[in-house]
Amino acid sequence: MYKIILKQPKFLHPFNEPARDLRVLNKPLWLNQRDVLAPYTHREIEVDNDEPIPAIEGSCIVYRDNLYFDSAYVEAFLTEAQKRDVPSRAAFTLRDSAFREHALPLATSYTKDGDYYLADFWYYPNGIADYAEPLVIDLQARELGYYHVPVYMAHEQGDLVFQVPLRSFLAIDSWVHIFIADVVFGLFSRGARFEDQLKKDPFTKLRVLTKALYEGKQVLECSEVVKIGRNCVIDPRAVIHGPTTIGDNVTINAGAVIENCIIGDNVNISQDCQLMLSVVGDGAFLPFRASLFMTTLMDNSMVAQNTCLQMCVIGRNTFLGAGSTFTDYNLLPTPIHALDGNGKLQIANRPVLGGCVGHNCRIGSGMIIFPARTIESDVVLFASQERRVITHNISYEQSDHHKVAAAHLHRRMYPREEEITEETW
Repeated sequence: MYKIILKQPKFLHPFNEPARDLRVLNKPLWLNQRDVLAPYTHREIEVDNDEPIPAIEGSCIVYRDNLYFDSAYVEAFLTEAQKRDVPSRAAFTLRDSAFREHALPLATSYTKDGDYYLADFWYYPNGIADYAEPLVIDLQARELGYYHVPVYMAHEQGDLVFQVPLRSFLAIDSWVHIFIADVVFGLFSRGARFEDQLKKDPFTKLRVLTKALYEGKQVLECSEVVKIGRNCVIDPRAVIHGPTTIGDNVTINAGAVIENCIIGDNVNISQDCQLMLSVVGDGAFLPFRASLFMTTLMDNSMVAQNTCLQMCVIGRNTFLGAGSTFTDYNLLPTPIHALDGNGKLQIANRPVLGGCVGHNCRIGSGMIIFPARTIESDVVLFASQERRVITHNISYEQSDHHKVAAAHLHRRMYPREEEITEETW
């Protein structure tokens, strides 16, 4: 079966990069798509945004390259589509709570058609057709509340609740969708599927218990739920709870606490760091007492000591100075706004949300960043009396390095889409 990939050229703020090149669950989005569809397809064709889809014979999958989907969703979609044997297009309704609460807010890629929200994902059994019937696949969401938000600090409700799907599908239109894909539709979904398997399959529960007894560990610490790569150095005083995946050549020092995370290759986690429900990219470095909660840290970035990130997304090759804090509550009970796929501020549909830093940034020590604020790629912020608190989105033009004679020492790597020329490359 063919797969035809429709390129989405729009750059995602603040990264200034197409969604397909951003990392989701520590893999480029395009690689996630390829791995999920590998069992079903044998050839692929990429189509630019302004080109027509080529005519081919036989069955094919067509999709936009800014979509995140997992194998559970694709299997259910293709099974039903092949059973119907008619051209089918992925569709969702507001009855699906995971789609309504997490995928739809801030999105610009879905097409409204009556009660349906159509996604750019098609199955054609006999070549490209002019029309495809909507095919609704339930994401099988379950409501999970992880901690209580005081009523006086929440806009509409007192609990921080997530609609966690067992099948994942969403368009990456905003930096917030990277957070949703990694945490809610990624780590939470992995944990929910693991719990679901334990309930349905007594042999899985027996295997986990047996491995824990054999290794002399607690159930959540045994090798059935904590997967460790090659050449890792892990201090015995570190606490690691699963489901957690750790890559190759990772160093984890004494006092570190890791719970339900994905840790990439060549990562160094120093003493007393705390990581919970987070994704840490390849080559990242966390000095002592750095803390990540429900946060994405992309490859080769560094979070210095005593810095706390909650519900944040940090781009690659970025440095965050010591003692900085990314806040995630509005102290007044007003809704949090974030940038949508068109760069407009919209309600994020989250009572709690951290901030986002692009690629190749340098952020000084002691900064306080307000909820849902963004810092564009290539920005340098010096800690000074004039700027300690980030109350608004920071663009490249507002970078502090422009004010010094040594500005040339910080090269811009990620210009905006409209700024790219042949000379840039």
